[in-house]
Amino acid sequence: MQKPVTIITGYLGSGKTTVMNELLMSHTNKNLAVIVNDMGSINLDADILKKSSVAHMEEQMIELHNGCICCTLREEFMEQIEQLSNTKEIEAILVEASGISNPASLAESFLLYGDINKNSSVYLNSLVTVVDADRIYTEFLVEMEDLQEARECMETDAEEDPDIINLVMDQIEFCNLIILNKCDLLNSEELDQVKTVIRRLQPEADIIETVRGKVDADLIFHEKRFDYEKVNNSSAIQKALLRESKADEGEQKEYGISSFVYEQRNPFDYNAFIKFLELYYPTDIIRAKGYIWFSDDNMHVQLFEQAGRNSSITEVSNWIAAFPPEEQKEVLQEYPEVLTEWDDILGDRMNQIVFIGKEINEEKIREQLDGCTVSYTPLEV
Repeated sequence: MQKPVTIITGYLGSGKTTVMNELLMSHTNKNLAVIVNDMGSINLDADILKKSSVAHMEEQMIELHNGCICCTLREEFMEQIEQLSNTKEIEAILVEASGISNPASLAESFLLYGDINKNSSVYLNSLVTVVDADRIYTEFLVEMEDLQEARECMETDAEEDPDIINLVMDQIEFCNLIILNKCDLLNSEELDQVKTVIRRLQPEADIIETVRGKVDADLIFHEKRFDYEKVNNSSAIQKALLRESKADEGEQKEYGISSFVYEQRNPFDYNAFIKFLELYYPTDIIRAKGYIWFSDDNMHVQLFEQAGRNSSITEVSNWIAAFPPEEQKEVLQEYPEVLTEWDDILGDRMNQIVFIGKEINEEKIREQLDGCTVSYTPLEV
């Protein structure tokens, strides 16, 4: 009989460990095993562990250090999960992922492991993200005094870690349950605005509002199976990029928050695009994500991400159109859906970015982005 695994994610300071402690104190009907992936020292409350059914056997508490279970410790993590599940007394496994874990990679670990190990005794039942309501309000909804202040904040954040805010967004966008913590720090209107933003980013996950991590364990522990494809396609960003959902034009805007998709076949001029980001990027855009290409690089797909005051551009793969003919033919045969947007000249090359923001001027942003593009002729491709 397969045993369910529940993973708790959330960035540092969101209250993830507090939620874990509350769950261990409040659960009454299951013998749990706990895995903690902590980049530093373990911080689960020792007294709580002693009083809970987790402490029945010494090996039921597993610590994974010096790495992250979504990358460097992935294999060890799955081995520990499988080993724990073979302990008769254990009915379910609870995992506290590190604050820097990418939830999509965690879910993918189970997907791949299940494909390889058909007789696996575990399955992923829920991927829960703990979100700091106060941080979302402060960093995404409080308007900046002026553009210069926004630039200074962006530079300060970049010195600390340019990917932190994008990671927070990824954790919200890829999950099937959100625990919105620290709700007592906001008034009702501020909290409604935060929930509206979260709903824009992740419209399908359930949201549980909490104070100091207190949550009903019965809402967390269940025996449903995690639906990877559904969750993977559930975020507003992914829906738009997969063309399941286009811009929300004509939709009523709650608290002025709306979204749209920018698509353009012509490539960006690198210097013009960077200048737009540094000097003209609107401070009212909460989140943006998409794939772009530059006129001086026909080969590589670039991932553009922005959240709050942070933005990044990362080379992630090659355009299919840049593959050698034989390899390109094989890929298109395996993934014929790519041909629905295939251009006879440019292939799959395209700028496609989803923007989510508060009182955003869509027309102006489109105009500014169009001004960053350059025309391409067949000979130049």
